[in-house]
Amino acid sequence: MSMADEVVLLDFWPSPFGMRVRIALAEKGINYEYKEEDLKNKSPLLLQMNPVHKKIPVLIHKGKPISESLIVVQYIDEVWHDRTPLLPSDPYQRAQARFWADYVDKKIYDNGRKIVWTSKGEEKEVAKKEFIEGLKVLEEQLGDKTYFGGDNLGFVDVALVPFYTWFEAYETFGVFNLESECPKFIAWAKRCLQKESVAKSLPDQHKIHEIVVEMRKKSGIQ
Repeated sequence: MSMADEVVLLDFWPSPFGMRVRIALAEKGINYEYKEEDLKNKSPLLLQMNPVHKKIPVLIHKGKPISESLIVVQYIDEVWHDRTPLLPSDPYQRAQARFWADYVDKKIYDNGRKIVWTSKGEEKEVAKKEFIEGLKVLEEQLGDKTYFGGDNLGFVDVALVPFYTWFEAYETFGVFNLESECPKFIAWAKRCLQKESVAKSLPDQHKIHEIVVEMRKKSGIQ
């Protein structure tokens, strides 16, 4: 691969945002160099490539950086448009897909984060309730389709499925059972995991749970 076509991903393995990019690259069959970042001690490359947010994931393509996971996935879809499209071609359908991906960030990620990282009972209960409600809204949106993208894995699937790897952590610290609350959602996640692009991009739930336990201890969350 020449320097001109080079694809590099700056990432951190437990990050659901990084997982989105990994799935998109795998779906498209793109070879890339993976660079693991230590977020406590960020590399000069990360700081140079994402000076605004200083966050992973960052995709570096032909020496130029693209940041923010949903933007990166759309970029990948546009640049390698001749392989397995992730976004629909119809403008209305594309807008809908972007809406639901944004919903995932606002409802699923935000509430999941509160479940795991807050020690306050009341705040956690509210987050838990909203998290489950958010998943139920997504179940409704999925309907009887195989994937949010229809018969094929699409943009919303890529945006959402990484959070499934965090479910053991959410369930442990939120003290609830997601399979009984949202069986359709779990069934969908398991269908996604039958795809190699997803299976090889998502770490095991137990590994995520272990690192969360460790990080909570370091942060002094009881």
